[in-house]
Amino acid sequence: MRLVLPVKRFYLAIDLGAESGRVMLGALADGRLSLDEVHRFPNHVRCEGDSLHWDISALFGEVKSGLRKAAALRLPIASVSTDSWGIDYVLFDDSGQIIPPTFHYRDPRTARGVERVRSLVPWPEVFAETGIQFMPLNTIYQLAAEAPARLHGARQLLPIADAFNFLLSGVARAEESLASTTQLYNPRTRDWSPKLLSALKLPRELFPSIVPSGTKLGTLKPELAHELELPPIEVIATCSHDTGAAVAAVPGSSDDWAYLSSGTWSLLGMELRTPLLTERCRDFNFTNEIGHGGTVRLLKNLVGLWIVQECRREWARQGQDLDYATLMSMAEAAPAFASLINPDDSRFLAPGDMPQKVAGFCRETKQPVPVTPGATVRCVLESLALAYRRTFEQLEELAGHPISRLHIVGGGSQSALLNQFTANALGIPVLAGPVEATALGNVLVQALALGDLDSLAAARELVRDSFPVTRFEPQDRSGWNEAWGKFAGVN
Repeated sequence: MRLVLPVKRFYLAIDLGAESGRVMLGALADGRLSLDEVHRFPNHVRCEGDSLHWDISALFGEVKSGLRKAAALRLPIASVSTDSWGIDYVLFDDSGQIIPPTFHYRDPRTARGVERVRSLVPWPEVFAETGIQFMPLNTIYQLAAEAPARLHGARQLLPIADAFNFLLSGVARAEESLASTTQLYNPRTRDWSPKLLSALKLPRELFPSIVPSGTKLGTLKPELAHELELPPIEVIATCSHDTGAAVAAVPGSSDDWAYLSSGTWSLLGMELRTPLLTERCRDFNFTNEIGHGGTVRLLKNLVGLWIVQECRREWARQGQDLDYATLMSMAEAAPAFASLINPDDSRFLAPGDMPQKVAGFCRETKQPVPVTPGATVRCVLESLALAYRRTFEQLEELAGHPISRLHIVGGGSQSALLNQFTANALGIPVLAGPVEATALGNVLVQALALGDLDSLAAARELVRDSFPVTRFEPQDRSGWNEAWGKFAGVN
């Protein structure tokens, strides 16, 4: 049952993404939820030689600018919370100051970390302990590549969103949805893995206590509240992991649906009550991350619109500054199934000349090489949809039952072309929206923590009542089934 408040309640969501961040204002009243952008800012990657870093101090400065703008609205704001991408972390010293650099998950040092972990703990044991899929970007491999002296000089390690909540409240905690992405968390014990910390000689005291989603951390630090002209509002650890927040806002009902959080990354999965740590799950390279209320997000991380984003950056560098709407129109007009790639090929993980990487894959697999932006983007989008089909079929096998519909949320849900391709490839209806699922989930969990909503089911009903969803029905099944055979041949 949904609670309808006698007065409007306001919540601030700090939503940090790999390309940009936002401070968003959520409002709940009369059985409806609204969301407005207060402040948007870029998230620039710093390159120092071959190394990639995040500028956490600059990001926090932008967050404070957004909070000042929110304060100027003079609204009765109840709380604030941060969500972010997973895997990366911030180190703090004894005085609570950031120890630079904060490494980017695409930093090449992780290759060294993978080799070190493999020499210490066999991969099947790592999966059995954590239930997390292998990705060379994972926190476990980043920490294995750290200089021992740097870790020795650190007092606290916090995942990105939890670090921002610490900067706001002064309380250092790791929220479980974000902790679960590190591959150092045991989903059975709901705590850090002593076995892995010991094997990697990582000091236990470096890792904060883990708290469930919806934990009140305390109020905004007095000096920060004074600086920003905000009252001492609650700082809440919602779902600190952006995908955990996005899944909380999926407007699904019953239990025969799957979700796709679509953006730079594509995360395709479903909700379970308990982790699935079987050999088959490990072989399929699925992951068990924690969601709101201790649910398990059984999913696979796939390279998503990152490939298109990198193509667009390269074309802009060459003088063709094409917006996404133009690229999608050009892709729609290009011939179907001329060429296909494997989006999970390792060459597509790193930044670089992405159009040439796509061309190189096609050349190596003896397919026509796309020579225009439209042909390149169509090749990528069709390949993504077919990669979703491969993962979807694996998900159905792991679930042990068919899945009748797919909810697509996040920025990628705005791509009608990719949504239609996905419905075609999977052969089931696709329901696209809401776009701002991550910030919405952040706000909804704040409302749940404060007692303004009484259940996750009520929160999802509120999303269904408040935001439009677009339905895409499967088309051209024979053509897509033929393309599925071609896709298998180049993967």
